[in-house]
Amino acid sequence: MSLLELFCHVDDFCQQFELQWQHQLLQDGTVKRWRTTQLSTSEIMTIIIHFHQTGHRNFKTYYTDHVQVHLRSEFPRLVAYNRFVELMPRVLVPLLAYLTHCQGSCTGIAFVDSTSLAVCHNRRIARHKVFAGLAARGKTSLGWFFGFKLHLVINDRGEILAFRLTPGNVDDRQPVPAMVTRLFGKLFGDRGYLSQTLFQALFEQGLELITSVRKNMKNRLLPLVDKLLLRRRVLIETVNDQLKNISQVEHSRHRSPVNFVVNVVAGLIAYCHQPKKPSLNLSRQQLQLLALEA
Repeated sequence: MSLLELFCHVDDFCQQFELQWQHQLLQDGTVKRWRTTQLSTSEIMTIIIHFHQTGHRNFKTYYTDHVQVHLRSEFPRLVAYNRFVELMPRVLVPLLAYLTHCQGSCTGIAFVDSTSLAVCHNRRIARHKVFAGLAARGKTSLGWFFGFKLHLVINDRGEILAFRLTPGNVDDRQPVPAMVTRLFGKLFGDRGYLSQTLFQALFEQGLELITSVRKNMKNRLLPLVDKLLLRRRVLIETVNDQLKNISQVEHSRHRSPVNFVVNVVAGLIAYCHQPKKPSLNLSRQQLQLLALEA
């Protein structure tokens, strides 16, 4: 998606959302009056999302060396970098609403997984202050980290269906029920989601949780279709890898918890706009056949 297409898509959404949002804030008494800024909400959102599409590793370098140099004609009312950073928290709610607008639809096949978002090196945990009281130590198959967990649910087309951010020490199974309330069919996860209680809770919602078993557990019989789809759980691991290495949802240069969330949400939106996503390449007829065989 080009910069112009991205701005048009974001601006069309903001024209409908922003008026309702501002009216609600004024009516609830959250704000006394709405102050306009030099850059519009859609322009701020476009710049933040576009950063994750360009492959830049550092937002300051992207803004000072690319936006302020090459995109002056597209954004004639640009502000200084420090002022732009101050404006970023204003668009957190619109970004979250826009991400919901960009999410995919349930197809009956979904994959769930979590990935770590470290906010500093392990050697600096003791003197880290930005996320004090918010981040926590956690452990993945790659080792210990200090930060948060990004929990994702995607469909067979690689489209994001739901996400949650939790401290790094939260069990992977805890946010699952709230993430899958609108899903149906089958949900595939790794051994970290093994739980009879979770299976029963999801089954009552019309969703079947399918996971592999641990080495010290008895093997169980699964339909061939479920076994094959369980092997394709690598699909969501590919999505996590792209979010970290292409969309830059993880880095250790955050100076504000709010801007950390803005960065993660914008990275998820940039992924949603990717023209090609990791996919099982299943047609509707094949999905229907899988459902019948199951």
